[in-house]
Amino acid sequence: MTTFDARTRVHAFRDDALGEHDAVGLAEAIRRGEVGAAEAARDAAERVRAVEERLHAVQTHAETPAPGTGGVFAGVPTFVKDNTDHQGLPTGHGSAAFTPRPARRHAPFARQFLSSGVTVLGKTRLPEFGFSPTTEYETAEPVRNPWHTGHSAGGSSGGSAALVAAGAVPIAHANDGGGSIRIPAACCGLVGLKPTRGRVVPNAQSRQLPLDLVVDGVVTRSVRDTAAFLAAAETHWRNPKLPPVGLVEGPSGRRLRIGFLIDSPNGVASDTATREAVTETATRLERLGHTVEPVEIAVDPRFTEDFLTYWGMLSFLLGATGRTLGADFDRRRMDGLSRGLRATYLENWRRTPGVLRRLKRTKMAYAAAFRGLDLLLSPVLAHPAPPIGRLAPTVPYPELIERILAYVAFTPVDNVVGTPSISLPSTRATDDGLPVGIMFSGRPGSERTLLDVAFTLEADRPFRRIQDV
Repeated sequence: MTTFDARTRVHAFRDDALGEHDAVGLAEAIRRGEVGAAEAARDAAERVRAVEERLHAVQTHAETPAPGTGGVFAGVPTFVKDNTDHQGLPTGHGSAAFTPRPARRHAPFARQFLSSGVTVLGKTRLPEFGFSPTTEYETAEPVRNPWHTGHSAGGSSGGSAALVAAGAVPIAHANDGGGSIRIPAACCGLVGLKPTRGRVVPNAQSRQLPLDLVVDGVVTRSVRDTAAFLAAAETHWRNPKLPPVGLVEGPSGRRLRIGFLIDSPNGVASDTATREAVTETATRLERLGHTVEPVEIAVDPRFTEDFLTYWGMLSFLLGATGRTLGADFDRRRMDGLSRGLRATYLENWRRTPGVLRRLKRTKMAYAAAFRGLDLLLSPVLAHPAPPIGRLAPTVPYPELIERILAYVAFTPVDNVVGTPSISLPSTRATDDGLPVGIMFSGRPGSERTLLDVAFTLEADRPFRRIQDV
């Protein structure tokens, strides 16, 4: 039996311009003249103030919110994650190692996001350089989960997920280099789609790296908001090497062949709540007419070690080039996780060529698992959102990295391969009310199929709403 304590739950839903609208619904209300864009921005700012003291999700408030021009989300208030340049706002990357300065221009993805018409109210918090699956710090307040403030909101897009889940804004920017859209979406009961590599404009930070892991997107409370975002992004820029997505507006009725796994390819076992969520979803899919069968992914046994080495290389490079972010950058002020990752790489740097070769070969094992299948169903994480402090950068690094690898056991494969993947809320919750996420992954360019199954599940049983609990 699930029990809840209102003292640990935070939401901002109220009778104002935002109401209970998702982003598409709010944009429609603005277009019809039922509410004004300025009114929506004002009420969203009030909602943010109402929850921020308990959630700590905002890094920077925009003094003069920048409205987009036209677009499907015209007038919809939102936030940009604080690892992406937005003109006039500082970009701090969640780090205490330097003093951020205001950006001179928008990053390419910020321009793509603004083309949808959103009004940017500020920037959301992330863990240092997006390395952690929880948005926690050595000395600053952590970002807390609105479903239970004693637990993590996930990472690295934890600030964005907390604001959307709490109802402060209906949509917010996120990006994903190892699960950073899907992890906080799972922790906070949201829809989080990591697009195919190259689906949106290349990420400014990762496009020069030997293996580009990062792709930008959004976190939302409804499937149609995520679908509308992808369609809007495509009108700004479309990669001719990928099949177009267009606007997906609901389930197609197409019968799919779906493989599923409950434990991760690297041998990490899922907890009971997670196993039940995936199993129950598989049963629902079969009831809805889809074919579901167990599948295995034969990734290289060294995948986890190789990904950790590459992760460490990113920390090493940031430490070496940090003065491009701020003249006062001091890598000694990087947090415990970043320092530990850097040390890991320095111990293993000679393996870099082999690590890169093996990681790039992962796509062959992944493609083999998809033979005869349309999608793959799995957990997002090995267990639901952990308590605040369990994955904090103050935990000694050997213990911390062991905990992280036993938690983030499913999402990195899609980043390495470049395939699209979506986190959805399951029908399950933990005894203290935390959401349990499920994940679908597809072949490169298969976002339409991912949205199709997401719409199907949402129509079959609407996602739990924090304001109804």
